[in-house]
Amino acid sequence: MASNSRRVGLIYDDRMCKHFDPDDQYHPENPNRIRSIWKKLESSGITQRCIVMNGKEAEDKDIALVHTKAHIDLIRNISSKKIGLKRNKIAAKFNSIYFNEGSSEAAYLSAGSVVQVAEKVAEGELDSAFAVVRPPGHHAEENEPMGFCLYNNVAIAARYLLDERHDLGIKKILIVDWDVHHGNGTQKMFWDDPRVLFFSVHRHDFGSFYPGGEDGSHVMTGEGPGAGYNINVPWENGRCGDADYLAVWDHVLIPVAKEFGPDIILISAGFDAAIGDPLGGCRVSPYGYSVMLHKLLEFAGGKIVMALEGGYNLESIANSVQACIEVLLKQKPIAGSSEAYPFESTWRVIQAVRDKLSAFWQPLTERLTEKTTSMRTPYIQAISSDSEDEYDTSQTVSQELEKDIENIIQPFSDLKVNDGQACTISHTWRAELSKIDIWYATFGSNMYQSRFLCYIAGGQVEGMQKPCIGSLDKSKPKEIIWKTFPHRLFFARERTTTWGPGGVAFLHPESNSEEKAYMCLYRITLEQFNDVLLQENVTNFDMNSPLFDMTDLQSIENSKCVSAEAVKNGWYHNVLYLGKENGLPILTMTCQLSDIDNFKSGKVLMCKPSKEYANTLIRGLVEGKQLSEEEATIYIQEAASRVL
Repeated sequence: MASNSRRVGLIYDDRMCKHFDPDDQYHPENPNRIRSIWKKLESSGITQRCIVMNGKEAEDKDIALVHTKAHIDLIRNISSKKIGLKRNKIAAKFNSIYFNEGSSEAAYLSAGSVVQVAEKVAEGELDSAFAVVRPPGHHAEENEPMGFCLYNNVAIAARYLLDERHDLGIKKILIVDWDVHHGNGTQKMFWDDPRVLFFSVHRHDFGSFYPGGEDGSHVMTGEGPGAGYNINVPWENGRCGDADYLAVWDHVLIPVAKEFGPDIILISAGFDAAIGDPLGGCRVSPYGYSVMLHKLLEFAGGKIVMALEGGYNLESIANSVQACIEVLLKQKPIAGSSEAYPFESTWRVIQAVRDKLSAFWQPLTERLTEKTTSMRTPYIQAISSDSEDEYDTSQTVSQELEKDIENIIQPFSDLKVNDGQACTISHTWRAELSKIDIWYATFGSNMYQSRFLCYIAGGQVEGMQKPCIGSLDKSKPKEIIWKTFPHRLFFARERTTTWGPGGVAFLHPESNSEEKAYMCLYRITLEQFNDVLLQENVTNFDMNSPLFDMTDLQSIENSKCVSAEAVKNGWYHNVLYLGKENGLPILTMTCQLSDIDNFKSGKVLMCKPSKEYANTLIRGLVEGKQLSEEEATIYIQEAASRVL
């Protein structure tokens, strides 16, 4: 090892590569993950600058600090020849788990290696360390392996330091989990333990992103003596990058860490939030990881132990690990820059987290200033919601979006600054439009009230394959009524990412006295209507101005329809005026007349709805007391089978 003022431990053991999916050589959690990392570290000379150690198997008594005897017995024996023929059946009982003849040894090495380096850092033999281990651990719960994880490596190490090595003086541990998935297992193991401050930043997508449910919500803050010591920062969507993560560090993690004062920091270092990861969908760069790590070095005297969790792009994971070890060695970030701003949704999540935890942590009591939160990434258009996949320009839009995001650290280089104040984006239109009520008339799945409320409150209902992000104003409709209109209901397009294969509902823009469409009317604000219009057509990026404003509202009574040009590639960008009810305008959104020609010619297919989508429409009609289930089924079937 070359002379270096920082003693950085590095642990790797090729025996952990014996664990692999016997039925799928392309499984994302495969041996090449750690092999690619080690190859990168060797070729760059990192290994020569660190104290390299071989893996060490964990002892059952240490694993038992967080796992049950039944769980330990399962993992210890799963690789035995006696269980060989039963392994696949046993694995199938768990969520996202595989076993083979090398699984037991790998699991014990992975857990034991993290314990080993954590102990050496706590003792002072090492300043910091990185454990290049697999299988990962943060999803593993007390009595259940899940999410590629067999033993909860970081949790075992934390409990070992706290309960088995009192002589080391480790009384408070900060666990930082920056894997793109929520560390559900670690959270549960320290749920009521004030000695451990657990912090997880992850994609949540309103509970639809793995591991799913409400465990990863920001409202989950611990209980009993551990209340306030569990911090979740749940992203509402993908594509979050350096700016988003660093904003969370500056406005949540760092202020709380200063007050907590940890004796050591353990990092569940998953790199599946990195650029190019096939599972994460986020955009963190090696530079971003290096800055996040550098900000943590000011605590606990720099005693940091990093343990590999997820990360499934081999190049990205190797580059990110190298960047982090460079920080541990040099105590400064790698060269780089990140000039982008966080998404609007990031500021919303950060403020929600601060509000929820303000009762426990004094630094979080103040609300973020408008000057801070006004620095946001601008709107980037992309096909989304039901308006995806088959649209003629969707591939072009997708490629343009990818290009925009790849270069996202550049777009603010020309930002003008006047009198020391950065230019801010005014959202006064929301305040204005929040005072105006309209009727939003729905003819598709939004006839089902629970489905429509996804566009207001966020989330998804049964049958939907992706969630909605919701409106900024999550107030429920003031009134709900039903009416029929002389328009044709029909179904077109081949599939959507929301509902899968099958057509989605459209309303013919022209009225026809021989037609009859059942429609559910929601009295909402014009601000909410804009948020619904956005979600029906594109992904949720910040709206600097409304898609449909007061000028449009004043003109639509005469023009009968207004195209929302900012979302013109969406399927429902044509806002249609249907008259008034109690003095308020009735608006819906559908296709344009030019689209009708494409449907008639066969350029865009007419297609029956999927069973899940049709059932949602039927449920809306039945619960709205418009038709019986039989009548509603016939209504939908006829609309789907008639030619235009």
